[in-house]
This record gives sequence, structure tokens and C-alpha cells, in this order.
Amino acid sequence: MMDQLIAHRVDGAGDPVLLLNGGMMTLSHWTGAASRLQARWRVIRCDFRGQLLSPGPPLHASVSGHVADIVALLDALAVRRAHVVGTSFGAEVGLLLAASHPDRVSSLVAATATDTFPAESLAGIRALEDACRRALSGGDRFALFDLMLPGNYSPAFLEANVARFAARREQFAALPDEWFQGAASIVGTLAGFDLGPRLRDIVCPTLVIIAEHDGVMPVERSRAIVAGIAGAEEAFVGGSGHALVVEQPEVFLQLCERFLARLPRV
Repeated sequence: MMDQLIAHRVDGAGDPVLLLNGGMMTLSHWTGAASRLQARWRVIRCDFRGQLLSPGPPLHASVSGHVADIVALLDALAVRRAHVVGTSFGAEVGLLLAASHPDRVSSLVAATATDTFPAESLAGIRALEDACRRALSGGDRFALFDLMLPGNYSPAFLEANVARFAARREQFAALPDEWFQGAASIVGTLAGFDLGPRLRDIVCPTLVIIAEHDGVMPVERSRAIVAGIAGAEEAFVGGSGHALVVEQPEVFLQLCERFLARLPRV
């Protein structure tokens, strides 16, 4: 357990629902979802260690370190069991949490996730990590953002939001060094990550949400998660890239709400 808890926010009342960020997110990205979910559930949001509100050190060398942070947070909040909703990196943490601490996870939504990283995806991870390191050493601070866009968003969404992404690109480059250091650490934990042997240990109700144009977590690897977890359900979202929670937030939220609403109370 870490001496200092990761940054977090709790809203609403009822059974706890834990929202887990993608690697480049912060808990503020969940504001819209939390506002709606908190009418029925106790919504817990957090920044992973190394993200904007939970900067290191210490940073983690593996995904299991982030799982330990989540367990420590649940303990501190006196949450015995929670419904877990994770996207991208957060989905990987949620999956490993459900496999290694099955008594703490009532149900799991894993959106745009992978069981492992094939060679092409691993090369992309290394490129992102290298871009972070170059930014920290005085290099191009726009490179990471430029690398992320094509894999994270569908071509149609990129075309429809040119001005939005141009403004975001400038904001991104202005982030502090601590953010780039944290991002490099988070991305680096995924190298060699392999959930395959652990999927059979996940026993809670599980929904895997797959995005048609996911350029980060290959669709076939997301489907391998469905195949590896007994009773897991699949929801396929057409037209979206990896950043489903940004491209089609209403579809994502409706899928989560319907899944959660039919589960027994914790």
C-alpha cells in the first residue's frame, strides 16, 4: 500500500461505481458520466499515479502497482466491493484487479481493451514512450499528441473536429514535465503486459465494449478477452476509434447504465 492515496473524487450515493481513466485522461474527463451516474450510484473517480492530479514519485514499473493503488483507495473509502468501469489503460487495470482481487469487484466494464500487445501495438507503445522522453529532454512537445491522434480517433471524427484538435494540441504541449514523465511511466507499464493467463480468474459479470476503428487495442484482441472470461458479454460500437468515451460518450454511457442496472445490489 502506498503512503499517499492517489487523487480521487466521490459523488452520489448507493452502490459504488469506480471509473478508471485511460492513460492520457484525468478524472475531469468523467464529469458528464459522473453527473448522470451519481443519481443512482456512488461514483468514485481517480487519477492513476503519474496522471495530472496524482503525479509521481513513486511511479510504477507494472500495471500491478496501479492495481495496488486502487485497492488502497477502496480500503481508505471503506468500499468492500465496487462495480468497475475502465477504458483503455483503465480497462487493463480493471481486468487485472478483477483477476487478482475477485472479492473487490462486483462487475466489470472493460472498454477498448486488449489481452496482450502484438508486435505492431508494442511498437506503438514504444513510440509513445519515446515521444514522452524526447519532450522531457527538450525535444518536440507536439510529437506525442501527433502520434496519438490517428490510433485514438476515427478518420471521420478527426475530420469533423480539426479546430478542436488544433487547440487541444497547443494545450497538450504546454503540460508540465511531470505529466510527460507520468505518461511515459504509464505507457511503459504496458510493454510485455499479458492478461491471457489471468482471464480465467475473472468471475464477475463482465461487459467488453469494442470500438470498430480502435487503432490502439486491436479488435481481435478485445474479442480474445470476451472468449477468455466465462460468461463475458460483448458490445460492438460501430464508427468509433479507440477514444470511445470521447467520440461516442452517449453510446458508451448507455451501454454502462443498461449493464449496471440489471445487476444485483452490492
